[in-house]
Formats: sequence, structure tokens, C-alpha cells
Amino acid sequence: MAVTQNGVKVATTEEDRRKAFGLAARDNSGVLSPFHFSRRANGEDDVTIKILYCGICHSDLHQLKNEWKNTIYPCVPGHEIVGVVTEIGSKVAKFKIGDKAGVGCLIGSCHSCESCNQNEENYCSKFVLTYNSVCADGAITYGGYSDKIVVDQHFVVKLPENLAMDKAAPLLCAGITVYSPMKNLQLNEPGKHLGVVGLGGLGHVAVKFGKAFGMKVTVISTSVKKREEAIDRLGADEFLVSSDPLQMQAAMGTMDGIIDTVSAKHDLVPLIALLKTKGWLVMIGIPEHPLELSVGPLLFGGKTITGSLIGGIKDTQEMIDFAGKHNITADIELISADYVNKAMERLAKADVRYRFVIDIGNTLNGAF
Repeated sequence: MAVTQNGVKVATTEEDRRKAFGLAARDNSGVLSPFHFSRRANGEDDVTIKILYCGICHSDLHQLKNEWKNTIYPCVPGHEIVGVVTEIGSKVAKFKIGDKAGVGCLIGSCHSCESCNQNEENYCSKFVLTYNSVCADGAITYGGYSDKIVVDQHFVVKLPENLAMDKAAPLLCAGITVYSPMKNLQLNEPGKHLGVVGLGGLGHVAVKFGKAFGMKVTVISTSVKKREEAIDRLGADEFLVSSDPLQMQAAMGTMDGIIDTVSAKHDLVPLIALLKTKGWLVMIGIPEHPLELSVGPLLFGGKTITGSLIGGIKDTQEMIDFAGKHNITADIELISADYVNKAMERLAKADVRYRFVIDIGNTLNGAF
């Protein structure tokens, strides 16, 4: 029998649990290897998903190596999960067996706080992450580098039929991470000017959403080599080399908002200068070291720096529906499960364009 604790269903006895198989790291070497574990039985509000694809987020690499000092081993990463529904509970109404479904970064929240009541489960103080999190009963959550997952229906989204599942997987994290602040700060209005700092897994998706919203999009990067990619392949309108003072000066005061995806230490003042009066600089990357900030540039122009963490489930469904309408997907490199450790090495060197996705359905069982 499955019961609800802290917004997450957990099995009450070992007999209720089902065998599962995935890839886990056992220590901060981050090396992934086969791992047998169990999932709870499908409860009345649950959806069981056979996982077909799972994206590799850069945060997976941080967690595997315990770079944020909070990793619980063994760690099965993965929060960009897509697959097919194989079982539903008696109270599940919006899914049926065979539906394409996705799971992002969250699988639980309290459902009663102000954030939850405003459809912002991502800011609930009791949210439960898809992996490397602890349920109320002490059970560890395991992510999408595995063959199946059981999730409360509230945290499952329906995938549009027209989107390729492998290319849609990264939208469950990267997509909602850029879509949510763009929507909530009105940086989604046609004709507005959006800056995107960094052209990686997050940045390239931000460009695609910005253009679909009808915005003018400028990519800001340290690498002049990405100009052709940004403009010719992704459709950005302009490209700025952030280390070129003349280019940066010419663009001062032109942008309504900037999405900053960079996780490395970098200077914020030149970015603030690009903003119009009352413009927004939105931080969605997590630098390892604190950033320095001069307050003066914020005061003169009423400019704001804010942060944004993924998004709520309602916005996630809205995002994926919008992506389906505008045929937005991530640019990926599809890999087999036995390549995952090599992929992590390449990811650490930023050697991917722009997201690795693991072919779980076809290659996991034969891995290693």
C-alpha cells in the first residue's frame, strides 16, 4: 500500500515496492555504474512511466561529484525525463496508459503553503526533488537514469504528440528554467529586446523561446566563434562579444531584460549597463563562487537583479504546450547508456552542443 507523506507517495512495506534498474554514482568520483533498487507501487494518484529518454543537465555533474556538498550516495541523477505511461492510479484522470509524459525537477511539495497555492511549487520550502532528495519517511529519491519512475500525477506533464521525445526531454529543466522568468517578468512580449548571456544548454533554448515570443534577441558571449551559430542556426538577431568594450558600449541601454545562464564567475556591471531603465537581469546559473556587485548601476536607472529557479508545474505544462505549438526542441546529442561517463567528461569541458540525452529505452539494459 502506498501512502502520502510530505506530498510524496511512499510504499509502506517492502512487498509494495517494485524492482528498478539504473545508473548510480557511489562516491564523489562521479563514476556511474549499474544499480539495482526499488520504486514504490503505483498509488491511487500515481502515474508509472517507462522512461525512454533522459537529458543530462549540468547540475547532474555537480551532484555526482558532490560539488554542492549535499549529494546523497548512491546517487541516480536525471530530471529531464520523458517516457510512456504504463500504469495509472484509480484517481488519475488526465493520463491514460500509452500517453507520452514527462517529469522535471520536482516530484513533491506540501500543496498547502502560499507558494503551492500560487502554482509555484518550485518555491515551496518542503519541495522534493526528483533525485538526491529525502522523502518524509527518509527514503531517497532516484532520478531518470533508470528504467521507470512512479510519480504523483500532479508533477507529471503531458507531452505534445508532435515533439520528438528525445529532443523534448531537456525542456523539462532547461525549457522551464528560461520560460518561467520570461513569462513572469513580461519578457515574452513581441517587440521587446531580450539579451541571453551564454550559449549553452540553457542559452540556446532561451533564444528559441525569445524568437517564438516575437522578441528581438541578442546573444552575449565571450566567444566570437559562437556568432555564426547564434545568428545563422538559432535565429538570434544580434551577437555581442562581452569582452569587446566598443560593442558593449554601443548596446548600452537597449535591452528590456537579460537572461544570464552563466555558472562561472563573471562581471555583472557591464550587463547591467545594457539594460533599459527599469530593466531586469535574471540570474538562472549558479556560480560556484560569490559574484561582486556595485549597487550604483542599479540605482541609476531603477534596474533589478533577480533570480529564478526552474518553474511551477502549471507553467511547465504551459511551456511544453507552447513548445509543441511552435515546434521548439533542444539541440541534442543522443547517446547510449554505456557512454554516459564519457559524456560527463565532455560536459565538464563544455564539449556538447547543446545537451546530451541518454537513450534509456533502447540502451540501458545492455549498459556496461
